[in-house]
Amino acid sequence: MRLLISIPLLLLLVGCADIGYYWHSARGHLDLMNQRVDIDELLVDDKLDSNLRARLLLVQDIRRFSIERLHLPANGSYNNYVDLPRPYVIQNLFAAPEFSTRLHQWCYAVIGCASYRGYYDEARLLDYVEELHSQGLEVHVGQVPAYSTLGWFDDPVLSSFIDWPDYRLAGLLFHELTHQQIYLDDDTTFNESLASAVQQVGTVLWLKANNQLEAQDEFKRWLVYRDQAIALIVSTRGELDSIYASDITDAAKRMRKAEQFQQARSAHDSIASRHGVGAGFKTWFADGLNNAKIGSVAAYNSRLNAFVRILDALATDFPAFYRYAEKLSALDRATRNQCLDAWEQDIKPNKETCPITL
Repeated sequence: MRLLISIPLLLLLVGCADIGYYWHSARGHLDLMNQRVDIDELLVDDKLDSNLRARLLLVQDIRRFSIERLHLPANGSYNNYVDLPRPYVIQNLFAAPEFSTRLHQWCYAVIGCASYRGYYDEARLLDYVEELHSQGLEVHVGQVPAYSTLGWFDDPVLSSFIDWPDYRLAGLLFHELTHQQIYLDDDTTFNESLASAVQQVGTVLWLKANNQLEAQDEFKRWLVYRDQAIALIVSTRGELDSIYASDITDAAKRMRKAEQFQQARSAHDSIASRHGVGAGFKTWFADGLNNAKIGSVAAYNSRLNAFVRILDALATDFPAFYRYAEKLSALDRATRNQCLDAWEQDIKPNKETCPITL
């Protein structure tokens, strides 16, 4: 009922030019919500697949931990299950100009602006990709296994991620639930970095609580690899920005851009080999690089270390962390970034660098 009421209200808030996109989004989400089956009902079915039963029981354990230790929302999210016909629920579109890594922004009713546009319908997505290409924009499409409705609806567990390794499954749920805890309109970097910090620290705490020593070691190795891979992407973005800001010709910019992408691919191969990682970002790098792809990862993770350091300074007191994040979110963007810059540099902010304290 809540969804059915929201659809006409949403359509009243948007312009005619976007009504087709919003209607497609509403239909896609409605179809997903209509497929939900209560996990408790599934668990009493004697015919339920034994592997799925074990995974759903694990989800319930993760959900309890998210409420009791991480103080994430105790609501109806992840109490239902949906079996999808594909390995992702939605595809996210990112776009950027030929000579910029600054992502294109789309603005939406209710949630504000974001640097991506989600699609359930692949045909509609491909039509829009063609339109963006005709405007000279570079495009990256990422397949998304889960998303948050920010607490507006009871988000379900999906077949697209139910069989992930335990620590990845736990981390994903912690990440999406954090979006329900705190979400700042028009600041994708803040939202994603904050959720990634809770995901990272929460996963370590959950593994320790469950005495999964081998998984702890695996996760720590993954974090080292991931940090180095993301640092490479961020540094590549910086090099590209320098190239684009230079006075050289467009032809020279294109040549140096291609060289930079090749260097990034080679550098990642070395990082992956050093850490013995078989998957990770390997396919991501190999499938081709462009400004939109580089910008999507760099923007999503650039404040992760700042939020992790805040959590460490608060001795993983999550309620205190959320209160501080709320104070940060109330600041204007420039001041908020100044505060996060201080934390990023591992300098505990004072009144000169940040107007709020722990």
